[in-house]
Amino acid sequence: MSQKCFQNQIAVVTGGGSGIGRAVTLRLASEGAEVHILELSRDGAEETLDLVQKAGGTARAIEADVSDTKSVRAAFARLSRLDILVNNAGVAHVGNVLQTEPGDLDRLYNINVRGVYHCLHFGIPLMLKNSSGSIVNLASIASKVGIPERFAYSMTKGSVLSMTLSVARDFVGQGIRCNCVCPARVHTPFVDGFLAKNYPGQETEMFAKLSAGQPIGRMGTPDEIAALISFLSSKDAAFITGSAYDIDGGFTLLR
Repeated sequence: MSQKCFQNQIAVVTGGGSGIGRAVTLRLASEGAEVHILELSRDGAEETLDLVQKAGGTARAIEADVSDTKSVRAAFARLSRLDILVNNAGVAHVGNVLQTEPGDLDRLYNINVRGVYHCLHFGIPLMLKNSSGSIVNLASIASKVGIPERFAYSMTKGSVLSMTLSVARDFVGQGIRCNCVCPARVHTPFVDGFLAKNYPGQETEMFAKLSAGQPIGRMGTPDEIAALISFLSSKDAAFITGSAYDIDGGFTLLR
């Protein structure tokens, strides 16, 4: 891909204030896209914007709650066109079905499933105006294989995979491609927070244990996920739609 392969293109990245979303925002902006960050955390969005601007890119922040219909409708109403949509915003939950309370299930559904639906529902009409567009959804290896104590999370990521296939099929004739990526463990602030909360004083030991859970011997990095998303969003991937890409350090080799 050329360094500015997304020149004059408009991208939306949800949850761009940290982790994978921040890395995706920086990557797309570095390749010429004007990136609009849909983010609930104003502070996180501002930090990402500062990094983009220092790197010479262009980005804007739109405060939005992906689980809220009115909020997402208003966010997309601010755009005149849309070339790339990255549905990244999501939350996790640890627990099997007995440990998952109704409120836990509702919270994950509202953000991880309803949030993706909202952005597809309001984003695709903008792509149809130009009969072109690329959508990349963040699924997970949990959408393909059983992960211990990830009942609600796996449910939502399975839904993301299904939505990806449905959108790809419904709009393949209208110039819109839709794919998803399925990461294994990626070292993000969520991982650090999870370890600090659940294993105080044992963070280093548990981090090494989680890292060793992938045959490659480490967790992925947000930049590695962003590189795959950039490729899938580009013209180099023009023949790819309805695909779910594992990016898991060989995790699925163990299954």
